[in-house]
Amino acid sequence: MISEEQVRHVANLARLGLTDEEISRMGGQLDAILDSIEKIRELDLEGVPPTANPLDLTNVLRPDEPRGELSPETALSTAPDPVDNLFAVPRID
Repeated sequence: MISEEQVRHVANLARLGLTDEEISRMGGQLDAILDSIEKIRELDLEGVPPTANPLDLTNVLRPDEPRGELSPETALSTAPDPVDNLFAVPRID
């Protein structure tokens, strides 16, 4: 079982400001997660390949074909306030 001190430590590392009630609830949730991991560790997974997704899905993307570049006028046509044929953005200090 995860102690309240361990939950507070992890919350502090993650910079989470949890209330006492949230810490208590989080402890129970973390215990359930760790129990599930232990059950998985008990399985014989020899010969089972690792997988990121159990479904055989493939992204459907358009073919990557080179196209001509945009003219400055076209590229800047939706810019709110272009300056000297450039996109103007706020300064970040």
